[in-house]
Amino acid sequence: MRCPYCRSLRTRVADSRLSREANAIRRRRECLDCKRRFTTYEKVEDITPLVIKKDGRREAFNRSKVYEGIKKACEKRPVSIDDIEQFLDNLERELQESGKKEVPSTLIGEKVMAQLHQWDDVAYVRFASVYRHFSDITEFMEEITKLAAAKENKKPPVAE
Repeated sequence: MRCPYCRSLRTRVADSRLSREANAIRRRRECLDCKRRFTTYEKVEDITPLVIKKDGRREAFNRSKVYEGIKKACEKRPVSIDDIEQFLDNLERELQESGKKEVPSTLIGEKVMAQLHQWDDVAYVRFASVYRHFSDITEFMEEITKLAAAKENKKPPVAE
């Protein structure tokens, strides 16, 4: 490891421990030439599949983009940030473990909608209205009717 101060390659590890999130190893290092200390983090490089958008474009999975959409849907609703973070951790892990190089954005959107349906109906409808591009009140009412019917039958609403 190169010292960030004097650029020497002669360093030693003074201390190692897991990071707070337990997803990396935090190492305190000391440069043997300038004697200054610095911290490095070692973690496994995660390879998440590309997301195929509805228009055919491909882009890297962006956790913060999904997080912002969920957070906006859950605004002023009884859904904790910890629940959202846990869901995103699981989603990201599932995508990585799938072994696929590409996944359709609809797969991610449907997984988010299914989770929101379990958490909170209002958050679910908010997200669905943006995700499904409701163009008028009729489409919005149809989704609410499906939601109400599904709630009576205790099943998540079916995507069309």
